[in-house]
Amino acid sequence: MQTLYELLISPFADFAFMRRALVGCVALALGSGPVGLFLVLRRMSLTGDAMSHAVLPGAALGFMWFGLSLPAMSVGGFIAGVVVALLAGLATRLSNLKEDANFAAFYLMALALGVLLISKSGNQVDLIHILFGSVLAVDTASLILMGIVASISLIGLAVIYRPLVLEGVDPLFLRSVGGRGGMWYIVFLMLVVANLVAGFASLGTLMSVGLMMLPAITARLWSHSMGKMLMICVLVALGSGVFGLLLSYHFELASGPSIIFFAGLAYLVSLIFGAVGGIVPRYLRLKHFEK
Repeated sequence: MQTLYELLISPFADFAFMRRALVGCVALALGSGPVGLFLVLRRMSLTGDAMSHAVLPGAALGFMWFGLSLPAMSVGGFIAGVVVALLAGLATRLSNLKEDANFAAFYLMALALGVLLISKSGNQVDLIHILFGSVLAVDTASLILMGIVASISLIGLAVIYRPLVLEGVDPLFLRSVGGRGGMWYIVFLMLVVANLVAGFASLGTLMSVGLMMLPAITARLWSHSMGKMLMICVLVALGSGVFGLLLSYHFELASGPSIIFFAGLAYLVSLIFGAVGGIVPRYLRLKHFEK
């Protein structure tokens, strides 16, 4: 019978790769969680998913030219993500299509192009590594990238917090007081892309958006307070990282999907019992009003 120490502490105490993976999860939780919450509050959840695929062509080009080089793939992914975001925004302004439709179109094209580029220059193992990542193989360079992105994200969100909230809630008022909503929106999208690139280093392009969006959606089901939601989404992301790594270690499962699996479980539990938007509390409130 394994003790609690052997189950919860020993993997991190005994193995350096587990400690590096844990540090990476902490950095991703601090950076991606708050960014994901703003995406949810601005009703841009699908935009986050689209942006996660938009980085793939740039990462693929970096892989083609420099191999599995984190700096090259990160820079390429960031540039590709920003370009796709700008093109989708331009298409929205010049056509009568909604923003989500344009993002969906561009991200599908970007995903297809990225997979074609990787398939042309690599093999199936390279494709799986880029799409799904490997948290347990995170190196020092990846940790530095995650730490820098998390720091920039927290500082950036603190600076643009008020105009970002106003631009999402009442853009007309922001323009009436001389606020530059479009500029803050672009800065915010760049923070989204930067966090997706940081997550791509460990979770891959298909999983990095999961740690950004699922904890944020979960937090929305528990509170209306911005401060509480920020705290909840970071804690859920941290807990998902810890328990996902432990599940991966003890049962020899893929680390990235294990982390996202726990984030998904937290969402399902919150969907049922969440104090603000959960099914059970909502049903009880309705029954109370019927009386």
